[in-house]
Amino acid sequence: MNFISTPSVLNKLSPLEWNWFSRKTRAVTMVKKKRLRLIAEMARKIRAYRELKNRPRDSQRYALDYDTMTRPLTGKKLPVLAWKDVQRETPLFTLLAGMRMFGVGRLFTRKSWLEEHTEPCYWKITKVKVDYTAENMDHGKAWGILTFKGKEENSELEVDKVMYHDWRLVPKHEEDAFKRFEPVPEPPVRHVCYPPLLRAMILAQQAKQLGLDANSLSEPTLPLRRDVLLSREYFRSQEEKRKQEGTPV
Repeated sequence: MNFISTPSVLNKLSPLEWNWFSRKTRAVTMVKKKRLRLIAEMARKIRAYRELKNRPRDSQRYALDYDTMTRPLTGKKLPVLAWKDVQRETPLFTLLAGMRMFGVGRLFTRKSWLEEHTEPCYWKITKVKVDYTAENMDHGKAWGILTFKGKEENSELEVDKVMYHDWRLVPKHEEDAFKRFEPVPEPPVRHVCYPPLLRAMILAQQAKQLGLDANSLSEPTLPLRRDVLLSREYFRSQEEKRKQEGTPV
């Protein structure tokens, strides 16, 4: 019912209608309108901008004192096992800064990949964003096509661990020989039996779905193969998917 709050109409209300009207009026008056605080909102944005502007750059975060092997910003010392590579090898952007077009189109590999894998592992640089505030322009971000263990990715990815001292440039005249690779046939997938309790649960579920006796079903086995490469991109996509779907509760 809709009532007009005039004295003539209010005097004609029954006790039940008056009780309903008073409760509705009280509920409306108790609801506070959200005040639009423009100055506070502007101050919040200014603080966020200043925090972003004052955030240390990569050239400050990853600056290294080669005499003491410490980071000047944090004061942390590098692990002793990394000292030899720091003295002999170079980061990625130290190589890119001295090349034409910052090395776009060239192949770069890592010392750790050469030692651990016989298959070709390299990045083909497609895009570079240099931090021009760095002293020698030896910091920034790079993107490219990753080929890991002979398998090339389909999309462009951001190059990770650019600050590590183990990057190497593949010479131009050796690129074809470096990329040449004959894939080795993958070994057959091994299977193992499930634990007893899990095996009984799987057999019971299959018997219920198929309407058969559990003793007549084939033995369930678990394949020993990982179909997903547990990389940083995989965990990032899982996190974005979890945010979109939300939590069950």
